Amino acid sequence: MIEASVIRVVIAEDEAITREALTALLGLEAAIDVVASTGRGDRVRELIESHRADLVVLDLTMPGMTGLEVAEELHRERTGFPVVVLTSHGRPGEVQRALGSGVRGFLTKETSADKLVRVIREVHGGGRYIDQELATDALSAGHNPLTPREVQILRCLEDGRPVRDVADEVNVSEGTVRNHISSAIRKLGVSNRATACRQAAQAGWI
Repeated sequence: MIEASVIRVVIAEDEAITREALTALLGLEAAIDVVASTGRGDRVRELIESHRADLVVLDLTMPGMTGLEVAEELHRERTGFPVVVLTSHGRPGEVQRALGSGVRGFLTKETSADKLVRVIREVHGGGRYIDQELATDALSAGHNPLTPREVQILRCLEDGRPVRDVADEVNVSEGTVRNHISSAIRKLGVSNRATACRQAAQAGWI
């Protein structure tokens, strides 16, 4: 029977081999119980609720919902729920967005298992841990200058969709989409929409 002091953890990681390794490693800790795991972001909330989890370890890149989208949803609906992000990369904009979404732990996958365990305990106890290099990069990158609508439109443009299709998707006129594109280009100091999308993506803003 699991003791009340054990931290009940859900792991959300789209790579099966990594997910299984994390489950096995954390399972060696007497104070941690991996109660569920998934490769899809849109299953996280369901698993947290059905397994009465105390904390979730999230990857950023997952089908269904990204790790950041999951964190944002949890922040809206379960403010204060402990979230640790474990990712192979941490672009400045992603770190900024994660912190704004209540994420209290942010680590790269180069982190040792021992350190991950320590961070899980610290975050579960109300603390915070952000990888120092990631935090420095996030601070030096500055604030995301794009509005939520500009972010939405640049995301839609990433795969080369025409303005007409983007306008239909976000339910505004083509002229409005072009205005937002022009604004984003000006803010980012670039010359065209493709470069704007690339620069915003590299910063982790879209």
